[in-house]
Amino acid sequence: MLDFDGAAATLQGVAVTTPLMTNTNWSTRLNCNVYFKREDLQVVRSYKIRGAFNKISSLTSAQKEAGVVCASAGNHAQGVAYSCALMDINGVIFMPTTTPNQKLEQVKMFGGNAIEILLHGDTFDDAADAALNYCQSEGLSFIHPFNDCKVIEGQGTVGKEILAQSKRPLDYIFVPVGGGGLAAGVASYVKTHSPKTKIIGVEPEGAPSLLTALKFGSPVKLDQVDKFIDGASVKEIGSLNFNYCQALLDDVITVPEGAVCTTILELYNKDAIVVEPAGALALTGACNYCLPKNAEVAIVLSGSNNDITRMEEIKERSLLHEKLKHYFLVSFPQRSGALKDFVNDVLGPNDDITLFEYQKKHSREKGPVKIGIQLAHKSELQSLKQRMNKLGFNHEYINNQPEHLSYFV
Repeated sequence: MLDFDGAAATLQGVAVTTPLMTNTNWSTRLNCNVYFKREDLQVVRSYKIRGAFNKISSLTSAQKEAGVVCASAGNHAQGVAYSCALMDINGVIFMPTTTPNQKLEQVKMFGGNAIEILLHGDTFDDAADAALNYCQSEGLSFIHPFNDCKVIEGQGTVGKEILAQSKRPLDYIFVPVGGGGLAAGVASYVKTHSPKTKIIGVEPEGAPSLLTALKFGSPVKLDQVDKFIDGASVKEIGSLNFNYCQALLDDVITVPEGAVCTTILELYNKDAIVVEPAGALALTGACNYCLPKNAEVAIVLSGSNNDITRMEEIKERSLLHEKLKHYFLVSFPQRSGALKDFVNDVLGPNDDITLFEYQKKHSREKGPVKIGIQLAHKSELQSLKQRMNKLGFNHEYINNQPEHLSYFV
């Protein structure tokens, strides 16, 4: 039996009771009453402190004395690091080599001298395997980021707070899904105390571990995942979490990584809210869901640990998703003034060239050119292609060739 009240008591004075805030902008956009559960304002900038501290607090004195180990793509690591520093416990934290530098620095800051960071592998799953092997060899306690009852209890206090803070009965709560700890915890608490509230889980399109598990009836390890949404890019949902999610979630959807990037930019530009990719998952899901008019909708903004150096990639992915950025391999006609013709007669008045690179630098007059073009409106793509054809600019469209697009972006 999950003890959410006990977890809330344990977290008193450690985790912040984050606000549930009405958002006029997104309420108007979705034609609903939208409330953001601001876990991006949590003490470690994500909800992960809840599960980590609750789990570590439950260890015996001997286990605490020996120390703990965890694996994380970033946010769980910060929660464990902060918990270790508070309780004066030694911690070893395994993280993927692909972890954004901002999250590495945050872990160091929160953990101080109490923790050691070891980078291993390209994904969370690689780091987790290494961490488990280390635990077995050293006899230490593993603090799982999601597949643990105490972790689920801690994450479930998000749902407990949402119901306590909401002034009206909620019709929907949208939660991001990676390993499933938050979804399992929130759904378990909310369905007990507000059974009519629908809980919608939202996964990245490139890492649908829960949706795949639901299809097969049990957790399945994905062959590969898109690592962009690092806080939710998990190859296999936790078996314990899956049982709760299968029984309690009303729906599970996936959203494209590019759509998540658009949400990140809109939150920043319109609401001055900074979120990481996983932090924008639930809101992106709500934007892609068929919600009834005037529904009461709570959305968990799960974290704000976003590295500023990723913003160019976020903008690029957003533009590609919105069909505003397009890449071509263009062969210029062998005539004088061809480049001038391209700029004057092919490009529209509001189009911008964002990339221009000769493919064969030693023979520019004969080699094809990589060209990136940003449109003002996605509807203008077809007319752009027609003008290229009409004026003799033979071209190959790259956006629909993922295997080649990476060489342009």
